[in-house]
Amino acid sequence: MTDVREISGLRAADHDRQDVVDRLRTALEDGRLTLEEYLDRMGRAYQAVTYADLAPLCADLPVGGRVGTAPAPPPAAAAQPGKTSPLCRALGRQPGALRVLWTIWLIAVSVNVVVWALVSVTTASLIYPWPLWVAGPYGAVLLALSLAFTRRPVAQTQAGQASERASRR
Repeated sequence: MTDVREISGLRAADHDRQDVVDRLRTALEDGRLTLEEYLDRMGRAYQAVTYADLAPLCADLPVGGRVGTAPAPPPAAAAQPGKTSPLCRALGRQPGALRVLWTIWLIAVSVNVVVWALVSVTTASLIYPWPLWVAGPYGAVLLALSLAFTRRPVAQTQAGQASERASRR
């Protein structure tokens, strides 16, 4: 029988690090980690050398991803349809990585627009709107990726699978 101390001293492989990052991403999507915690732990996972370095990164997370047998209560937004904007609903269906990229894009564009506005105000003239060149190309790529990777709602997926099964019969 292998001792746990012997395993923890072994060097971790790339796929071991990726398994930990995937588990952390699931925890982020489930709301168990904040974005800052996820980014910190992800960085430490990619820098990990041994299994002992990887173990504490997921020590406080459930093994199967879900805890308990009762289904999670629906979020308040789902309980009151029509209260959320279409943009929020569309972003909620995006994979976690795309949501992070959209957040980065929004921050970068916001900073550039603020700098442009400050320069325009301090020079007392409306200067060329160069933040469009920051927002446009990257935003267009993100929009294309978002449209390509938008998750279908579960009800539509299940209905599609049921109609496929019915057509096979």
